[in-house]
Amino acid sequence: MSHHPNEVLRRARVARGLLVALFLALGGAFFRTQVLQNAEYAIQSENNRLREVPLPGARGIIYDRKGEIIAENLPGYSVSILSPTEDSLRSALRTLSKIVPIDSAQQELAVGRFRRSPQRPAVIFNDASFEVVSVLEERRIEFPGLIIQSSPKRYYPDAQAMAALIGYTGEISERDLALPAYEGYKAGQQIGKAGLEKQYEVQLRGREGRRFVEVDARNRVVRDNGVRPEEQAEAPPPLRTNLDLDLQKYAHEYFGDSLRGAVVALDPQTGGVLAFYSAPTYDPNRFIGGAPPKYYQSLLDDPNKPLYNRALQGTYAPASTWKLATAVIGLQRGLVTMDTRMPQPCTGGYFYGRVFKCWDKRGHGDITLAQAIAKSCDVYFYQLGLKIGLSQLIAGGVSLGFRDTTGIDLPNERRPRWPESVEYFNRRYGARGWNASVVLSLSIGQADNAQTPLNMARFYTALATDGSAATPQIVAQPPVRKQILNLTSDQLDGLQLALADVVSRGTAAGAQIQGLLIAGKTGTAQNPPHPDNAWFVGFAPVEHPKIVVAVILEEGLHGTAAAKVATKMMERYLNAKGLTFKAVTND
Repeated sequence: MSHHPNEVLRRARVARGLLVALFLALGGAFFRTQVLQNAEYAIQSENNRLREVPLPGARGIIYDRKGEIIAENLPGYSVSILSPTEDSLRSALRTLSKIVPIDSAQQELAVGRFRRSPQRPAVIFNDASFEVVSVLEERRIEFPGLIIQSSPKRYYPDAQAMAALIGYTGEISERDLALPAYEGYKAGQQIGKAGLEKQYEVQLRGREGRRFVEVDARNRVVRDNGVRPEEQAEAPPPLRTNLDLDLQKYAHEYFGDSLRGAVVALDPQTGGVLAFYSAPTYDPNRFIGGAPPKYYQSLLDDPNKPLYNRALQGTYAPASTWKLATAVIGLQRGLVTMDTRMPQPCTGGYFYGRVFKCWDKRGHGDITLAQAIAKSCDVYFYQLGLKIGLSQLIAGGVSLGFRDTTGIDLPNERRPRWPESVEYFNRRYGARGWNASVVLSLSIGQADNAQTPLNMARFYTALATDGSAATPQIVAQPPVRKQILNLTSDQLDGLQLALADVVSRGTAAGAQIQGLLIAGKTGTAQNPPHPDNAWFVGFAPVEHPKIVVAVILEEGLHGTAAAKVATKMMERYLNAKGLTFKAVTND
């Protein structure tokens, strides 16, 4: 079949047009890919070829007031693995577990890290031992995606002495990652989990660096490209605290393994925390890299509760240490002076619907407020509480801060327990479940009154100075004070001298330090069905207070036992400051 020459020519022109259009389209595609989108595809190629390996930044070093190290970093090792898929990661972990111990829980943790950040190496060990690293290095050729690198490891030189204050670090959890406070954090990173480490996470966190490794199509590392200078990990500036490490260690030595309780020591002028100890304690170094399950379970099962921070969260009836609050409320309302005597002398008990006993069955006789403080006479304070009245006593306790946390720079401070009004008793016990005699118990620091050692120390900073309470501060910063005592200088002097009598010839006479005039108050708190708790809160030297110490001894029986701990700590601190003791009396 023949075609007309014009038809052939027409078809040839169409074919040429189609070929030109095709070549133009192909040329445009090549131009767009190789010229216009070159950078995009180059980056995609680099991403397929290179893998980012994070370099953990060292945490900031923490110092005490004298420059002694509280927390530092030691060289450690981390082990992670690059894997293209979850299945390949699980397979590699199963193989690795035949060489080094990796239990099922650790394997699932690694898989979880991979799911949250699939482009980053999945961390297997945050803190690998030298033995594990040695074994893996010997067989590294069998695991091309394995990454072993140095990683700073947190270390506390005086771990057990510091546990209640310093806390510890640990791996960020999935729940933490969802919190706004941890925006920008990634799976596998370390954060502060408790204490100062948690409170000052932002300041202590090191800047993470990064390096890149080149991988093949199977995600096997074929070359390490090293670290650029601008991408090195960096440590933050150090954190400087008010803590006196020597005093902190002394508290740890004094409590030993036999005592339960807490010690808080403050600088009354600034609120600086000099010591902050809870017993029994634990070893926060064991938590670095993940606490061994058996060790952690042993802490949970221990009936002495070593993880319970008694200084910050322990609330106890303050007993006679609270009588100073009753005295302050009476003085502020003009109901008594330091020389006021009560209508009924102490004969060992006081009748108010029933007999309310004094701790001394022999009685204290007809005494003044100053003498009642020195002798810790319950009968005197029963009558003073009735003179004040329940509603006024409650309001006075609120104004003195016995319902508030102190504002210390530590997380999880527990709020003390103190009624906000008379209505509190109606809600708690029902309108007929209590009577006005509750004021007698409140006036001597019992009943519905539970305070932390920290809050009692804060209250006594006001008694030791000009009536303003200092906010406790661990990290050095400008002092924060609040006026809570509306007393004249003569009234404050009278209270301080009465407190000095407690130690020189009153209930704490057995704890006095030769040549040092100490002011303070013992307390013996009922703790049914267990033996009584022992309290002491005081300051020294009376003429120019430099330290306030609060001590609680669980089941310590009598406040004198706590007083001995407190006065020894005062002596230790003041001796270290070079203070020369001079015998002072207030006869």
